[in-house]
Amino acid sequence: MKAVVLGGTFNPVHYGHLFVAEEVRSALGYEKAIFIPSNVPVHKDPSPVLPPQHRLAMLRLAVSGNERLLVDDGEIVRGGPSYSIDTLVDLIPRYGIEGKPGFVIGDDLVPGFPTWKNVDQLVRLVDLIVARRTLAGPVAIGHEHRTVMNTVLPISSSEIRQRIHEGRSVRYLLPDAVLAYIRENTLYG
Repeated sequence: MKAVVLGGTFNPVHYGHLFVAEEVRSALGYEKAIFIPSNVPVHKDPSPVLPPQHRLAMLRLAVSGNERLLVDDGEIVRGGPSYSIDTLVDLIPRYGIEGKPGFVIGDDLVPGFPTWKNVDQLVRLVDLIVARRTLAGPVAIGHEHRTVMNTVLPISSSEIRQRIHEGRSVRYLLPDAVLAYIRENTLYG
């Protein structure tokens, strides 16, 4: 299987995440896009992040019905801090990924990318793909990569959390099943 991997907190998952996965998958010829929710994010303040079981459940709801989008719970099962290199070393043989998997990072993560754990090993293991999260132009990353000039949907998880907290509508920013899960579990309120 030829696959592209997207990691993150997905707190919560929204249409921006889903759309970039589909756009990268189809534009670059991947069969599957694999979402990997972090257990304990190392590049973000973990205090406002929901427990991983909720984020995993929301991701599964968001991709249900699309056989080209998968969710992997490897980081959650492994426990502890989530490092991309550890995840990919585990993931590639488990899925029988052919060749190098694609690995998507948003252009907003580029400035901190050189500080990632074993970054040189990571970029040798994957085809690095930089997707636009902002409307800025091309970015310099210092490693061989592809840049996808994807359509930017200006949606952020932090904005969704804030809107829910304030009692404002988030309909059409995320899948209805995810919104129903948030309401049923009184999340972000």
